[in-house]
Amino acid sequence: MRAVCEHVCAHLRNWRIITKLRLHARHATALLRALLVLTNIEVAR
Repeated sequence: MRAVCEHVCAHLRNWRIITKLRLHARHATALLRALLVLTNIEVAR
């Protein structure tokens, strides 16, 4: 699980998403969940 979280954090840093997330918390949560799903698929390959 830790490796997956590290991948997500790396994606967030690469996309500079944290500085641009001035969204409603619900939208930010949905975006981060989608990113986690995509990362899990990538790690599972």
